[in-house]
Amino acid sequence: MSDYTKPKNQIVLPQGDVKTQATQAVDVIAKGGVAIIPLDVAYGIVSNAREGIARIFSAKQRSYAKPSGMFSNYDLLKEIQIIEPEKHAIIKAVIHDHNLPFSTVAPFRADHPIFKNLDPWVLQTSSKVGTLDMLLNAGAFHNAMTKLGMARGLPIFGSSANTSLSGSKYTLDSIEKPVRDAADILVDGGLCKYHNPEGRSSTIIDFRTFKTVRVGVVYDKLCEIFLKFKIDLKAIGMAA
Repeated sequence: MSDYTKPKNQIVLPQGDVKTQATQAVDVIAKGGVAIIPLDVAYGIVSNAREGIARIFSAKQRSYAKPSGMFSNYDLLKEIQIIEPEKHAIIKAVIHDHNLPFSTVAPFRADHPIFKNLDPWVLQTSSKVGTLDMLLNAGAFHNAMTKLGMARGLPIFGSSANTSLSGSKYTLDSIEKPVRDAADILVDGGLCKYHNPEGRSSTIIDFRTFKTVRVGVVYDKLCEIFLKFKIDLKAIGMAA
């Protein structure tokens, strides 16, 4: 049973202008709220405040052993994640040359200015053994929210908008009611670009070892790109 109540005056936005709606979602997050938003990889549920993140975990029935991910782009990643210079060519190949989404895991600079006003508990629940998961290039809405968050010094954290282990959701209406009820604002972006019958979301790669944390969308394409850099993701295998 969830230990929160449905937010009063919940806002539901139909498909509309991405920049306008992303601004509305970030405004809600800046006030400590929770947003459900459309990403290319799946619908996501995000916040920035302790109460909002706790509400997300409760609604999803998600274990705190599974940290939230952070919205990012390449500019922010360069400032926060600690990744060897030669590995950056791979990231740029994926998101710039091939315009594909994925998430990177790496050690990070917890003293970065964007975390200055963040509740330490939020960063604690969004990191694991000194690493941070950063989602890259997950669509127009994701990219707009990331830029807005950077401009306002507002890091955005969350995960897929679904009950834990139930599979990602690719339409707003398919998200389970307890998860929908946890949000202060919901944005309908239609059917997600990378919808798939397996219920996969973003692929996650640990850039310390190149082990695959999670097989997600466009995984085979990512494997082809990494092979060009003489890195065989499938041979390296899964993270423990």
